[in-house]
Amino acid sequence: MSPNFRFSKALAVLAGATLALTACGGGGASTSANSAGGGTVTYWSMWKVGEPQQKVMANAIADFEKQTGTKVDVQWQGRTNTKKIIPALNTNNVPDIIDGSESNLDIALGSTGQALPMTDAYNTMIDGKKLSELIPAKFLAVNNIKGKDGQPWMVPYSLTSDAVWFNAEKNPDLVTNPPASWTDFISLLDKQKAAGQAPIAADADIAGYNAYWFVSALVHSEGPGAFAKITADKTGAGWDSPAVMAAAKTVQQLVDNGYMIKGYNASKWPAQQQAWATGGADLLFNGSWIPTETGTYAAPGFKYASFPYPSVAGKPAMARADFTGFAVPKKAKNAAGAQQLAAFLMGKKYQDAEGTDAKVLPVRADAAIAPELTSVKKAIDNAKEIYMGNDGVTTAGYMEKNFNPTDDLLFTGKIDAGEFVSQMKEKTIAYWKAQG
Repeated sequence: MSPNFRFSKALAVLAGATLALTACGGGGASTSANSAGGGTVTYWSMWKVGEPQQKVMANAIADFEKQTGTKVDVQWQGRTNTKKIIPALNTNNVPDIIDGSESNLDIALGSTGQALPMTDAYNTMIDGKKLSELIPAKFLAVNNIKGKDGQPWMVPYSLTSDAVWFNAEKNPDLVTNPPASWTDFISLLDKQKAAGQAPIAADADIAGYNAYWFVSALVHSEGPGAFAKITADKTGAGWDSPAVMAAAKTVQQLVDNGYMIKGYNASKWPAQQQAWATGGADLLFNGSWIPTETGTYAAPGFKYASFPYPSVAGKPAMARADFTGFAVPKKAKNAAGAQQLAAFLMGKKYQDAEGTDAKVLPVRADAAIAPELTSVKKAIDNAKEIYMGNDGVTTAGYMEKNFNPTDDLLFTGKIDAGEFVSQMKEKTIAYWKAQG
């Protein structure tokens, strides 16, 4: 599904998909996650033994085996699991179920038509409701987790987002009065700088983090799909838009005004986020994993809080959401058991554990959550529109070889906004010409 459409249109698409789920589910419509099972389900997991999410999954699997009679042969492979499945598809050594990020699973199974529709999983009754009713509509509506037949091939169970993080113990006013616009945000940075505090920490050697700033500026001003649209424009004309230049200038403004910690452009991750966590800067624009990632070295009494990228006047609130979830390969030997397992693991007990024990953002809106992620969840709940990381751009090599290196130059002050836009127009034209 293209990320270029708006939320209102997306809901219409979801409504059709929901009807299709009901119509095509067959016996799955009345299936219960606790119904009698049997046999063995082979699961290739993206988690490694000892990781918080691995522990949550292991506990859930033990319950599943006990309640259904189905054995789960789980292999804790780590993040390489989606790479391993691509060559495995040409053999008989294929798992019944695999999990991973939406983008990785799409490359491995979704976009190649190698994943089964998860119709039975979505029609499974979980905590008295169909699974399809427990996942917020706006999540399913805007993410590319459906095949050409309109059926979803993925069941998302957790998500990541981004936010501007700060220590609420030091900045309690930001909890109740976060900046509501870019102008407000700049005023906050000026105030912090005048007080002798470097406002922003940024590990500039991580291109993906640098990209947050430009992509967020453009998407928040023009809506989800705006960045994806200009990257897909083979003529390069999309880069001539005044909105694109305005977004680039917000990044240049951060550089020119010296809002980042001095030396950020030569630092090595995680030096900057460590500096932020120990009081060297007030703000860090980064992912929802930051509380967990920095928790071991944060200053005593550090209280994690955040606010979303500032809204643009007249535009609806929006939030980024990238999903991790389950898929079932077409060559699965026990597809029915695999779909039953995927649905079972979406029970509230396990979604609560995702939020409180693993300290990630669960997909279910009614799931419990760690206190440090409350502000991120609130931003997502309040968002009228959802967009994906990099606005859903996954075109092979475009970000890695074209956008990221050029955006890095802008973010580190080596080129200005005008040079950035000019170079990206040329590189976009050249990229598409090379594709033939």
